Amino acid sequence: MKILKRLIKRNIAGDIILVPVGDASLEIKGLITLNETGEFLWDALEKAENESALAAMLAAEYDVDTATAEADTKVFLQKLKELGIIE
Repeated sequence: MKILKRLIKRNIAGDIILVPVGDASLEIKGLITLNETGEFLWDALEKAENESALAAMLAAEYDVDTATAEADTKVFLQKLKELGIIE
């Protein structure tokens, strides 16, 4: 999966935040906060070949069933697509 926008992940007072930098800061207004699952998916984005592989990684990491992992992954990726962060 390809990340289109430049964002830096930061831990600020225990919160995981994606901070847009460069031109991305002109397009993405504000910061993006990730929960633990979101952080895992973000870190795994460039390792996964596709959505199914990403969901499988999530299922293995959190010991959840495939259907739950696929649904959660789909919601996460859809939000990133809406923001123009991934293609």
